[in-house]
This record gives sequence, C-alpha cells and structure tokens, in this order.
Amino acid sequence: MNVTIKDDEIARRADRLQFVTWERTQEDIDAPAHRARCARLAREAGAEIDPSAYIADHAAIYTERFRIGSDSYIAAYAIVRGDVEIGENCSVNSYAHLAGKISIGSHVRIASHTSIMGFNHGYEDPDILISRQPHESRGIVIEDDVWIGANVVILDGVTIGRGAVIAAGATVTRDIPPYMIAGGVPAKPIRRRGASRAKPEAGVEASLRALGERAGAEWRDVLAANRRDGDYVSREADGEARASIRHLCDAIEIAGGFGARPEGLDLEPAVACLQAVQDPETGLFPDPAQPPAPDKPQRDDGLALYNVLAVGYALEVLGSRPAHRISAVELDAPALCGWLESLPWQTNAWGAGAAVDAIGTALYFNARYFETDRTRETLLGWLALNADRSTGLWGHATAAEGLLQPVNGFYRLTRGTYAQFGLPVPHAEAAINSVLANVRNYDGFAGATYTACNLLDTIHPLLICQRQTDHRRAEAEAIARAIINRAPERWVEGRGFAFADGQEPGLQGTEMWLSVIHLAAKLLKCDHEFAFVPRGVHRTEAVGLGL
Repeated sequence: MNVTIKDDEIARRADRLQFVTWERTQEDIDAPAHRARCARLAREAGAEIDPSAYIADHAAIYTERFRIGSDSYIAAYAIVRGDVEIGENCSVNSYAHLAGKISIGSHVRIASHTSIMGFNHGYEDPDILISRQPHESRGIVIEDDVWIGANVVILDGVTIGRGAVIAAGATVTRDIPPYMIAGGVPAKPIRRRGASRAKPEAGVEASLRALGERAGAEWRDVLAANRRDGDYVSREADGEARASIRHLCDAIEIAGGFGARPEGLDLEPAVACLQAVQDPETGLFPDPAQPPAPDKPQRDDGLALYNVLAVGYALEVLGSRPAHRISAVELDAPALCGWLESLPWQTNAWGAGAAVDAIGTALYFNARYFETDRTRETLLGWLALNADRSTGLWGHATAAEGLLQPVNGFYRLTRGTYAQFGLPVPHAEAAINSVLANVRNYDGFAGATYTACNLLDTIHPLLICQRQTDHRRAEAEAIARAIINRAPERWVEGRGFAFADGQEPGLQGTEMWLSVIHLAAKLLKCDHEFAFVPRGVHRTEAVGLGL
C-alpha cells in the first residue's frame, strides 16, 4: 500500500513538472530518464545541453543544432526546431514554438503560446506555388534580460534589445530598442522601462538651473549690447549689424521669456510700431528695413511671411494683437491648394515648410482675433494627403544636403499647424526615424552645422512626436541631454549666444538657443528647472479656440 502511494506521488510530480517546470530540482535534472533524454537529443538533434539545464519529457526538440545554457529549462509541449541557441537561466514555457534560426541571450523569459519564427516562406513570385517557393531565414536575436509575454508572435529578421519587455499578444515585426516596453499589433514602443518614474540626471538639472540663473541675470546686458541709436540690431553670420523689425521682436521675446519687457520700452509706441508693419490690404508684414520689390507679391517675400510669426507673436507677448485680419491666406480650396503645390517641395522643403508655418499662424491670428472661413480645414487636409508615409515628412531630400531640407521644413510646417493647434502629426514614428537619421548623417551636427537652427529643427519635432509615441525615446532623450550639457559653455558673458560657432553672439542666436534649451528640458520633463519659458514663436503649448 505504501509503495502504491509513493508511486502515485512520483507520477503526479512527474506530470506537474511538465508544466510547472521551474519546480525542478537537481535530483530531477540528474534522474536517469532525464540524462538519457539529453543524450538522445545530443545524438539526434545536434544538442549541447548544459548539465544544469532541464528539458521536460514532452518537449518536442527537432533541431539541426541546439544549445541551451546553465539553469535554463524548456517545459512540456514546447516545440523547438531549426537552429536554436538559448543562453543561461532562460525559461521556455509550455506550448511555446521556436522555429528557424534563433539566438537567445541569458536571463530571458518566454511565456506560453509564444511563437518565435526565425524563417519565412517565399511568396513574391505569383507564378510559383507558395508551397514550392524557397524559405529564407534572416534570423531572430533576443538579447539578455528580456521578458516575452504570452501569445506573442516574433517574426523573422527582428532583434529585441537587452532588457526589453514584450506585452502579451503583441506581434513583433521590427526591432525593439533596449529596455523598451512594446505592445500591440504590430508591436510599437510604449515606454522605456522606468521612464515614468525616472528623474533627470542631477547634472542636467544643475546645468539648467545654473544657465537659467546666469541668463536671467544677464539678458538685459545682452539686449543693451545689441542696440544702436535706439534700434535693436543683431550680428549673426558675418558680424555686420543689420536693421530689421525681427530684432525688436527677438528683444521682446527674450525679455518675455523671463517674464519682463525690454528696459526702456514704451509699451504704446512699441505696439504702434509693430502694428504699423502690417499691410492693411493683405494682412502680411513686409519688413520696413528690407521691403520686397514693387513687382513681387508679398506672399512670395520670405520676410513678409516670417514676420507674421515674429511681429504677430511679439504683439501677443506685449498683450496686444495684429491690427488687421490676414486676408492673404483666406483663400478658397483651389486657390490655397494651388499655392501649396507651387511651393518648392523638391528643392527647398525648408522654404516650403516656412510658407506653411506662416499660413497656419495667420489662420491662428484670424481665428483668435478676427474671423476665418474653412481655410484651416483645407490646409490640414492637403497636408494629410501629401505627407510621405515612409519618412513622415513633406518634400524631398536633396543630393547635396540629404534629409536636412525636409526635416527642417517639418519643424516649420508642423510648428505653425499641428503643434500650434494641438493636433497629432500624421506619421510620428516615421518622422522620428527621419529626424534621427538626419542627426546621424550630420554626425550630431558637429562643427559648422551645430547651429541654433539645426538643433531647433531637431528637438522641436522630437518633442511633438514624442507626445504621441515613445518610439526611440532613449535616443531622443540623449540628444536633449547633450544639448543641455553643452549649452553653458556656449553662453558668452553679457552677450548671450551666437547662432553658430564662430559667429558673434546676438539677439537671434540668444532667443533661439534659450528656446532650444527649454524644448530639450521639456522633452526630458525637467523644464521647470530652467528660468526661460518661450512665450512667442517657440512656445510649446497649443492654443484653444475650439479648433
């Protein structure tokens, strides 16, 4: 009787161990039946099984080559076939299916009913039956410390980075970055592990505080250094001072970012001066210091368009507004689409995006202070239909500059439309890929390309896209962190920031760099540490208006 009870207990334990395989003991591993099973797999399946690993009795191992490291196990009814390598302290639970060429690191957990398919059928030639088309195998790599949830499907060619977590039910069709939590069909990054709880490094916070305090103490000196005969000027590329209404606007924005106004600015005359720039007929803002040619339409003049932003927002910072409705942008659908299609998307996507920025901003002013028709809907509809799904951008790369033109144009275009009105961009993940590729192609904007413009046109797109997705967030955060850590060395005492290395500090460079730093801090969720908050062209909060 006692013998029968003991035999029943042994049988129940053997059955339980098929599915609760983590309960295995050294005695189970050293059992004659298990050692015989491992020896058979070595002969028949090309297996190299560590002496401390465990293969359940009903696991199906049909491989050409198979390696499993120490303290790993495979539970019952898991299927392993092909060329499979599993590292140390890994678990493959019941009914998981591993097939093809697969390399799995150490400390990996694979839940039940997961399918990891390291091969694929050919299917492209419609004249050949799929059953007769060749297989291909690019292979799957799963790095160390990965958790793969139940019912996950991982397709051939994928690499899952170290420390990643794949949520239950996901279908993984492309690489997952290290330490990223991914889910969905197809799987997309959700957030980086620990990101919701992580705090910015103390070094970043300290840099922001120190630079904010320094700029807050010296911005009045910066404005004074760029004033000549009562007018604001700015010296950028060649060091020569030039008059432009933009420089007054930059001075107003710098002061406004610190919650103040330029010293000596008389409010009513300043507002009157800015409002007088606007052409009552078109509503555009031709620069009084650099007016367009008499035979040139104002909408073809870059300054008349840019000053919609520069002058319009400066008026808002001063608590005022444009004096006239901007009628030049209030066009019917055929006329507006014709204008958009005439822009130089193939050769100068930055310029095309700048025009859209001005159109969107003009529509914002009209909606807020005057009246607008259905023009905004036409604009956004045209943009949605003409966005490139593969790059997430508008316009074309060029042979000379690569993605620089469409990436910089993306910043301008989305700033005045999607970001301003609080709308999601059409293809956020593709846009992130393009922005990061552009950074990589320019070596992180080293040397002469490390300018306020190139960094602004990088960090603002990353910020607005990261509001929609955590796709490649770690890389975006690394760029933001690098910008902040390099910023203090660029500040020139009492003179502010130069637009680019080798240039004179000026108003444009100071306003843009302060805004870039704020945007980088905002991406890292530590903008509260920086004293400067853009309130005009580079503000980050969308407007209401019920749009």
